[in-house]
Amino acid sequence: MSTVETEFEVTSPPVSGLRGLLADKRSRTLLTGFVVFFLLSLTRWLTDSTSLTSSQTVGTMLRVTIPILLAGLATLWAERCGVLNIGIEGMMIFGTWFGAWAAWEWGAWYGLLIGILGGMFASCVHALATVRFNVNHVISGTAINMLALGGMRYLSELVYTADTGGGISQSPPQSSSIPRVNIPFLGGGEIFGWKTPDLFGWLEDTGWFLLSDLGGILGGLTKNVSWASIIALALVPATAFVLWRTRFGLRLRSSGEDPFAAESLGVKVVRYRYIGLIVSGGLAGFAGAFLSIVSSSAYRQGQTGGRGFIGIATAIFGNWSPTGVLSGAALFGFAEALNLVGPSSLPNMFLFGFFLTCLVLIMKAWQRQVVPAVNALIASILLMVLWLTVDEVPESLTKAAPYVLTLIVLSFASQRLRPPAMAGVPYRPGDSH
Repeated sequence: MSTVETEFEVTSPPVSGLRGLLADKRSRTLLTGFVVFFLLSLTRWLTDSTSLTSSQTVGTMLRVTIPILLAGLATLWAERCGVLNIGIEGMMIFGTWFGAWAAWEWGAWYGLLIGILGGMFASCVHALATVRFNVNHVISGTAINMLALGGMRYLSELVYTADTGGGISQSPPQSSSIPRVNIPFLGGGEIFGWKTPDLFGWLEDTGWFLLSDLGGILGGLTKNVSWASIIALALVPATAFVLWRTRFGLRLRSSGEDPFAAESLGVKVVRYRYIGLIVSGGLAGFAGAFLSIVSSSAYRQGQTGGRGFIGIATAIFGNWSPTGVLSGAALFGFAEALNLVGPSSLPNMFLFGFFLTCLVLIMKAWQRQVVPAVNALIASILLMVLWLTVDEVPESLTKAAPYVLTLIVLSFASQRLRPPAMAGVPYRPGDSH
């Protein structure tokens, strides 16, 4: 007698209501973004701190964010292919020097290109050491950083003589700059010489709750925006598409997750690691060139200011995803921009933090998670006391605020992080699996 086995696929009924909304990743991201925007607008409305959401703050935030974003993407490409790239800072220094030198010689666009090539050169050195000779990834990256610090100073001494207008610690000013654009009708741009209306500027000036804040944020993203910033932002969806929607991206990510299994399936792991590191170096070089060409008009020693390491932190905070890196870079950029544009508004961020922790308290209590709820309660009380008692944040603390904020966010995000499994693990083709 034959037995016929029938398999039934058991599907759970869809979850409705708030739980169903929170279960969908895209809906959860959109809801989180709206809640943060609503609370920020509420803080601005209650405290009359217009700089919290002004177009000037957002425009400054964009300029501060881009180098960190590019450094984070550089980290993402390197670690997704299985190599730790501690040398991001050094590759950025290569980009600042070579970018400023080329911008002085031939113009800003050439400067961006040569800066990218400078970062690629440094990444090739790192790739040769780590992929070809299996040097410890941290040691190789540290060596790249040291080489950049000393090497660029030596090149400055050779190239920038007294008659050039530069010196050992800085380059001469660039001969041209990257054009900036105002979006017509949205940011008051021009069409054939006719100046169009500024919709977002008008909306910002109304002072209305939510709408004025929306106008300020969108206005900062559509006015006086460098083409280099637009290109850098376009690299976020481009990275997501290449790494997660193409065969090439799948093979590159498999080199970082399980290179031995990838090799058994015919993937040339060494080749993909070289490619990943070269792209990583190009992005880091772009970040450095942006600092010396767009954010400034010349190379200056120490210009990177540790942004390469902050970029590594944003990649960790963003869980090694392009949109996560963008979120982390924007968070750091907002804190630094607010410090530059409206430091008097920094105490009001305690009120914004109070609103956020109260929201976390409600959610954790609803989920019956006692310890996180108690932590959120303590944090909310502390933030409210700070808002009521602190009138001015000392300058030393305002300069450290972006870094402290980054550390706090990383500590809260540590529970959900999943790095590439074999990032930094030595690999030799043909080894026993």
